[in-house]
Amino acid sequence: MKLSRLNQEMRAFFADLYEGESKPLVLGEGSENARLALVGEAPGEQEALKGKPFVGKAGRNLDEFLRATGLERSQLYITNVVKIRPTRVSEAGRIVNRPPTREEIALFLPWLKRELAAVKAPVVVTLGNVALKALAGKGYTIGEAHGKLLAAEDMRIFPLYHPASVLYNPRLKEVYEQDLRALRASACQKSLFDTLVDGGASSPATATPSSFR
Repeated sequence: MKLSRLNQEMRAFFADLYEGESKPLVLGEGSENARLALVGEAPGEQEALKGKPFVGKAGRNLDEFLRATGLERSQLYITNVVKIRPTRVSEAGRIVNRPPTREEIALFLPWLKRELAAVKAPVVVTLGNVALKALAGKGYTIGEAHGKLLAAEDMRIFPLYHPASVLYNPRLKEVYEQDLRALRASACQKSLFDTLVDGGASSPATATPSSFR
């Protein structure tokens, strides 16, 4: 119910903010008792058209994630940092995706934190630098933090490379698959999830920004 009320608040707030503009809001989806919360960067074209996160090409990336971790979609909560599709006009005159701006991230971040607090997933999986820095802080980079369990505020975060980056850089594929196996091993350790839920001691894989300096 908390999530339902929050979604109503978000719809009302952004309807007023973007009044008269064609900016469909793509809200999170999934179980409020999720084992993992998966946080992407922002919706793409298909997500904006269908009003659902991780469909189309992003959905195929999600299917790969599910196969690798052995989880079901019903065990996840899926959302993005920014809830609208960031776009620009290409040289060819087409509307294409672009990375979200700092202002867009700052606008949506408080809503994301409330969303994740309502879901209370033991582990939040971030995809790429945008989601990682938004939730864990600017002291982290995906190149150093990927595949490690991080403690940030009252969350436990497991950063992964964004699946799209693996397509553009095939050398990352093996690293990405290793990180997925590490996440699956963590997900299979019920004691780890109990520890995270209870706010107990950190996993041996936990890292902090200072360890990267």
